[in-house]
Amino acid sequence: MFNRHSKDISILHRLSYIVTNNSFSNPSFFVRVRCISKASSDPSQSFAVSYLKEKLGFSPESAMAAGWYLFFKTPDKPDSVVAFLDKHGFSKTQIKKIIASRSGLLYSNAEKTLLPKLEFFLSKGVSSPELTKILFTNPKILTCSLEKNIVPCFNQLSNVLQSDSKAMTAIKRYPFLFPCKLDAHLLPNISILRDNGVPESNIISMFNYHPRSFVVNPDQFKEIVKKVKEIGFDPLLLKFILAVIVFRKVGKPAMERKFDVYKKWGWSELEIWEAFRRYPNVLEISEEKIVAIMDFLVNKMGFQSLLIANQPSVFRQSFEKRIVPRGLFAQDLLSKGLIRNLGLSTLFDTSEKVFVQMFVNKYEYKAPELLMLYKEKQDLAIGGKYRSG
Repeated sequence: MFNRHSKDISILHRLSYIVTNNSFSNPSFFVRVRCISKASSDPSQSFAVSYLKEKLGFSPESAMAAGWYLFFKTPDKPDSVVAFLDKHGFSKTQIKKIIASRSGLLYSNAEKTLLPKLEFFLSKGVSSPELTKILFTNPKILTCSLEKNIVPCFNQLSNVLQSDSKAMTAIKRYPFLFPCKLDAHLLPNISILRDNGVPESNIISMFNYHPRSFVVNPDQFKEIVKKVKEIGFDPLLLKFILAVIVFRKVGKPAMERKFDVYKKWGWSELEIWEAFRRYPNVLEISEEKIVAIMDFLVNKMGFQSLLIANQPSVFRQSFEKRIVPRGLFAQDLLSKGLIRNLGLSTLFDTSEKVFVQMFVNKYEYKAPELLMLYKEKQDLAIGGKYRSG
């Protein structure tokens, strides 16, 4: 009795909130009130709630949450939506999660409202598996109007990036570009970069790879651009936007922690900022990776800490797949007297093909086992002895 009374009180509170925060001119308001009234009388007997539990495997609690505004007496329409999603490559788990967050989709006419949206994206060159991933990540797209939102938003994004394929790439990387507010975020931030002398090609290139970093309050974005300029980055260079993106991604507390890690390895604040100017991602990588790379290069390989500060591009490399196997292999070459010294850039920044030519094939006549030795070092690193955390 107490539990039932508590539920009724909770329902009354929610109803009060809706009345306070909704306009009576909104037709959906009356539908919601009706659903709440029906659910409050006996939620466990609601057909919609039962459908969610029996058809999609919802728990009683999640079925109540997802079915709060649902009111249908037959399974015809929801069945057609579930069948449609299944037909277009969504797994049962994905369908369940989509409906949990967008239960109103069960009212959709799948062929008339959902299919045209899928066909639009597929016409832009995205594959079916890619589209499934986009829509699962952001199912709100399925509830957007094709004519009023999706098409104009895509066209605007395509105009900014100067091609449909680049617009589609950006959406794949950040599906929450829809429903978009390009006028509120993206366009003002692009204008800020242009006003500060950043070339259009650099803007397009970086947006394509980091679309999420551009979706931020313009005032905040403007302050970031100002700071990057004050540090000494040249707006004409790609590093300028890279630095902006790092500041956008990494909050002040996290950046201060990374500064502390570098200082423990003997870098001054000035040297950290200089390393940042050379390679902005030194302040983006995790603290665990910083420690792992510094420990390996300084304590295992014997490099001077400040030498690494002068060549910070080493931090872009994979610790397990490149730094460890190449470092261990180079030590073997030194012990065999095949090489006399090592250069960070030559050792770690060269491509795999060039590295093998320079350090394996070059000395194969003196030590035929080198290729096998190098493969052993790669297996050792990937096998788990060395980890970046």
